[in-house]
Amino acid sequence: MISSAVSSPPRFLNALACKNTAERPPVWIMRQAGRYLPEYQAIRQKYPLEEMFRNPELIFEITKQPLDIIGVDAAILFADILHVPLALGLDVSFPGKGGPVVSPKIGEGNDLLHVQPKPVEEALSFVKEGIHLLKKEIDVPLIGFCGGPFTVMTYMTGKKVKKWLYSDPESAFELLQVITNQSIAYLKMQVEAGVDAIQIFDSWANLLSRTEFCRFAQPFLKQIVEAVDVPVILFSRAASHFVSEFVALRPDAISFDWTYPLHEVRKRVPGTIAVQGNLDPEILYAPPAAIQQETEKMLRSMEGDPGYIVNLGHGVLPDIPVDHVRAFVDTVKNFSPRSSGRHGA
Repeated sequence: MISSAVSSPPRFLNALACKNTAERPPVWIMRQAGRYLPEYQAIRQKYPLEEMFRNPELIFEITKQPLDIIGVDAAILFADILHVPLALGLDVSFPGKGGPVVSPKIGEGNDLLHVQPKPVEEALSFVKEGIHLLKKEIDVPLIGFCGGPFTVMTYMTGKKVKKWLYSDPESAFELLQVITNQSIAYLKMQVEAGVDAIQIFDSWANLLSRTEFCRFAQPFLKQIVEAVDVPVILFSRAASHFVSEFVALRPDAISFDWTYPLHEVRKRVPGTIAVQGNLDPEILYAPPAAIQQETEKMLRSMEGDPGYIVNLGHGVLPDIPVDHVRAFVDTVKNFSPRSSGRHGA
């Protein structure tokens, strides 16, 4: 239970503000509430994914699992990046292979007639209820999230989004704006319910060139960053390639993939913006001793950075052994800096 005593902000929130002076950085893991945990699999055997995502009690239980099992410094809401289409009058299903399916498929200008925005308080009330349950019980910050508008549209079009963007840009931009408006309303609902920070997953932005990113993704991300009143983290599998474009959005943090060493990427990110990442998730297939070595190498390279949040460069993979995930987290939690100086080579 949450203590009633007044305490300083958790190290995760301090790091988001680039003010973490603790000996170690905070650590959490994308997809930490999910398939690699046997406890999650036990629930999955009883319920379809649709119910798991839309049942407040299950949202509570699954979100809390990695806190109890792994001991991470922040929780991320168990949800899906395709909740916003539900608030647009569409259906989202999870057939098990090939990823989620949005129906009806959206792919022509006149398909906008199928999109009927609903009040998020009604369409996504289960998310709000799940947050309320969590805030009564957990004693670490809670991260809410949504998908980036381009990524959401990618799923809505069956990954034929660029064809629409070029063949009928006017209606495509209209849909991106509708998605953005609903995303902002959804995130504001999460903030009002009690989340402490937001992460925007624009995962599929890696489909875009730099010019396309500036045209099709950046303006809509900017609207969301400016509308949300809690710290915002931006993530994309292309973040290491679009550093200046993400910095221009002035988020509180940027979560980077593993393409480049994080201490090198940090040189291109102002000290007022936190950086998150960026261990390759596949390193967690290695024996625990090797995981510890690679994690310590990353930690040493970022030593002394008050705006560093440890994470993977993408979500944890479903067949990673739990002990390997724990080895990663424990290495961070047991880290002792060699000096009080800024991060080294």
